[in-house]
Amino acid sequence: MGLIKSEIFTDNQNKISTLAKAFAHPARVAILQHIFQSNSCICGDLVEEIGLAQSTISQHLKELKNIGLIKGNIEGTSVCYCIDKDNWSNMKNTINEFLNQDALENNCC
Repeated sequence: MGLIKSEIFTDNQNKISTLAKAFAHPARVAILQHIFQSNSCICGDLVEEIGLAQSTISQHLKELKNIGLIKGNIEGTSVCYCIDKDNWSNMKNTINEFLNQDALENNCC
């Protein structure tokens, strides 16, 4: 696999790329959807809900937490996860700004 020369891209380009990676796996999308649908913090029932091994779920949770879309609190022996509302809002603004670009009317191709 080739190296990514992130330093040649703008901070915004790198940010969009990092955020897009969060949605690059259906398990992460399913985890986020489940957290939103439950409208509460999730504490350990993701294995049954998503249908993947605990280690796989943990890895996806780690990825989502590393980019800041979710946050976790340790409660006893379990970790509870919920959406980080501020980071989610910032992510939506960044992605919307990128996706709301329109191609100019151009018949050159």
